[in-house]
Amino acid sequence: MLRNRWRRATAAAALCLSAVLAPAAPPASAAPPPVPRDLPEPPAASAARVELADLTVEAPHSMAGYSRAKFPHWIKQMGTCDTREVVLSRDGRDVRTDDQCRASSGQWHSAYDGKDFTAAGQLDIDHMVPLANAWRSGADTWTTDRRKQFANDLVNPQLIAVSAASNRSKGDQSPDQWRPPLNSYWCTYSRAWTHIKHLYQLSVTQSEQDTLTAMLDTCDR
Repeated sequence: MLRNRWRRATAAAALCLSAVLAPAAPPASAAPPPVPRDLPEPPAASAARVELADLTVEAPHSMAGYSRAKFPHWIKQMGTCDTREVVLSRDGRDVRTDDQCRASSGQWHSAYDGKDFTAAGQLDIDHMVPLANAWRSGADTWTTDRRKQFANDLVNPQLIAVSAASNRSKGDQSPDQWRPPLNSYWCTYSRAWTHIKHLYQLSVTQSEQDTLTAMLDTCDR
């Protein structure tokens, strides 16, 4: 009987040991959050006018030391999707992506010039307030993390998918130097530009402020 008890105890111990040594099951991977479906809406013109009046008006800062690399982008945002791919999916219709999250098909409307596209490669992701303009307006004093947040901001109206031609025509110019060819978009553009500058506490030049005031006057409210 003692021998039987010893055998049962030995078997139980072996079972416990195998459970301890067995590799743990990998945790279930969480599905990436859904891609936002709407472009963030800037404040109404009345609120934008208040924000514009609150901005510091000063001459541009020096471009010494500027590099786009100091604004890390595009970062991974949702699963394997980087900022560019998230914006393409958000701003397009019927967008299909491959297994690497790249937009393989879809339809996009470029609000700057009113043109329509069916190939993602014809689109750029525009920074409403360009990186170089931000540098001249105060981002030269920011930390790298702050610049990374600015360059990949999906929460505010800072990023928009537009035609590559319009984005490259704009470059790093402020509204007194470049405005969307489609002037019906000036209201939205000036509201978004003003809001981003106010949100990130960036300055404007006097000419920039004057032009934004005129563009805001194209709004219905």
